[in-house]
Amino acid sequence: MEQKINHSQNKFIKLILLSLGCISLGLGILGIFLPLLPTTPFFLLSASLFLRSSKRLYNWLLNHKYFGNYIKNYLFHKTITLKSKIYSISLLWIFILFSTFYIVTHLIVKLLLLVIAIGVTVHILSFKTADKK
Repeated sequence: MEQKINHSQNKFIKLILLSLGCISLGLGILGIFLPLLPTTPFFLLSASLFLRSSKRLYNWLLNHKYFGNYIKNYLFHKTITLKSKIYSISLLWIFILFSTFYIVTHLIVKLLLLVIAIGVTVHILSFKTADKK
């Protein structure tokens, strides 16, 4: 037995997906500046949510001047540009080291931050480097 979805429910679901996509995009943008907030997963989640809720926003995101190539390289080629790798890893370590020396007082938290930074660095370096286009 097939269940019919009411048109208003469909619009409501699209609105929820669109809202979650915008929130995810905002978190991804924050992740550019906050190293412990992962940028790529939020951008990919936004693309997925926009694909299901707004083709216009999906196309806008994939063709965005700053985010578009980054997302397309990751989605379609599983690569990251050398510039993005250097920028990401540099910012990560600057903020982690600053935090461990000047903000965090507990040794266990300092060690945890360093372990996370090492893990994220290894993860970023594990991707192929995208050809410059």
